[in-house]
Amino acid sequence: MENKGLRKKIRIPFLLPIRCILFIVSFILLFIISKKQFTEISKWWTTVAIICNVITIIILFMFIKRKNMNYKELIHFEKRQTKVSTTILMICIIIVVGMVGLNLAGLICYKKFPYLDKTLVEPIPFWLSIIVLLLLPISTTIAEDGLYLGYAIHLSSKKQRFYSFLASVFYALQHSFIPFLPDAQFILYRFLSFLPLTVLICFWYQKKRDPLPFIIGHFLLNVATAVQILIMSVFPELYNVI
Repeated sequence: MENKGLRKKIRIPFLLPIRCILFIVSFILLFIISKKQFTEISKWWTTVAIICNVITIIILFMFIKRKNMNYKELIHFEKRQTKVSTTILMICIIIVVGMVGLNLAGLICYKKFPYLDKTLVEPIPFWLSIIVLLLLPISTTIAEDGLYLGYAIHLSSKKQRFYSFLASVFYALQHSFIPFLPDAQFILYRFLSFLPLTVLICFWYQKKRDPLPFIIGHFLLNVATAVQILIMSVFPELYNVI
């Protein structure tokens, strides 16, 4: 049973822009320190993402500790809540919507279909690609689902559809700055790429309050990205032919 004393609902999701700010500031600092162009430092986006994920998780845990909550309560995770068939179906839908969003955004912004953005899978040192494979999927899933599903939607008491919309916008917008390139076309492309998926996730979660299908689907998508980076890092010649 939920502890009533710790269920004081928040109404202003003031933390929603935090990841956008973290990513922009991180890349600007890298730009200043390295004295290299944004296009040159963009391949380090995974390292930046892991650091920003850790910061987000720390902020979330400070918040839930103050509210006498735990992470499961934050995202409304309950054992045996989800049917296996529902989970599998939602994972498939997440993958399909994600791929459709990427390609439609490419068509809108770059007039190409299908459109393949190589920015996110640029080769990095092999040792770093292993760390990315181990840390990126789990840290991203915990940070993003905790912030956009738990904090913004589950803990909102009023105007839940509005906060679901707001969460979906910031959920997609953060990807515009991963990596951060001062290019309006790229920023718009990244935003539109993820908006259909984040709208689906946030509104479905707002209705069902069942995070497990999204946690699994989100984790698998992040694993797929990390695996692609690992492959490109082991066989960098592949990056030049895709």
